[in-house]
Formats: sequence, structure tokens, C-alpha cells
Amino acid sequence: MAKIYTGIGDDGKTYVIGGKRIPKSSPRVEAYGNIDELNSVIGICISFIEDNDVRDTLMSIQNELFIVGADLADPDMKSSTPRIDKDDVKKMESIIDMYEKEAGSLNYFILPTGSKEAALLHFARTVARRAERSIVELSEHEEMNRVLISYMNRLSSLLFVLARIMNKRKGVMDIPWKQ
Repeated sequence: MAKIYTGIGDDGKTYVIGGKRIPKSSPRVEAYGNIDELNSVIGICISFIEDNDVRDTLMSIQNELFIVGADLADPDMKSSTPRIDKDDVKKMESIIDMYEKEAGSLNYFILPTGSKEAALLHFARTVARRAERSIVELSEHEEMNRVLISYMNRLSSLLFVLARIMNKRKGVMDIPWKQ
């Protein structure tokens, strides 16, 4: 049986697609590391959510986040690496629109709280925003799939709407921010 540890990364470098070794402190590794963290946080959300439609949506997102990670881990932008594209962004927009109809309009800021499911989804949203910022940082220094920025922007919006959905379905009111 192969061991989970190899020791190859003990020098502070890691392999990316194409066989290059880069520092683990690089913006590229930071970006796909944030995606990995987001995927784990979404997994925590799923473990608390009983609504099958929301669980299915989140599990689909988890699968897409593996594509995001692979996309980011390919500095040479090889055509063989799976890519997030504009169709993925449009698909997410239609999911947001569907859930937004159920959640209802909102014309004020809300606190990131409510049911445990909503609070966890708000947490996932903040991790998604950090991941988005790290992808923007990477895009300022290296070639990459720029659609990922739009995708991550929509993903944080989807997580926000799903948090509102969870509150609504649990009978918990969104709490307005008070100035």
C-alpha cells in the first residue's frame, strides 16, 4: 500500500500540472488552496443541510470546485486541463435567479446569521470571497483563465442567496444591519 506522505514537499515546493515545482507560498498555490478550503467548508454546510435541492446544488458546486482547482494548478494553460467557462457562469446565474425568486427581494444589508445552516453558508460565502480575491491577485501576475473571477463572484452570490433560503425555510427572519 502506498503511503499518503512522500516528503517531496518538505523543501517548501509543490508540483503543479505540467511537472513544474513552485513555492507553496506562490499566489497560484494560495489560490487553489483557498478553493480547497472552500470545498471543505461547503462539505460542512452539506452535513447540516437537510433540503435535498440545496444539498444537490452544493454537491454540484463541490465537483465544479475540483475543476477550478485543476484550472488554477495549470500554469501553462494546457488544453487538456478541464476549464470553467462562460456557460458555467450562466448556469450558476440561472440557479441564483431560481433561488432568489423563492427568497424574495432584499433592499437592505443583513447580518450573516440566522439558522445554523444559514450561518454556515454565510461562512462559506466569506471563504469564497477570499478565494476570489486570491484569484484576482494571481490574475494580476500570471496568465490564467479569467472566467474564474466571474465564476467565483457568482458563487459567493449563490451562497448568499442559499443562506437566505435556509433562513426562510427554517422560519428564521434575516436580521437587518442597524447603522
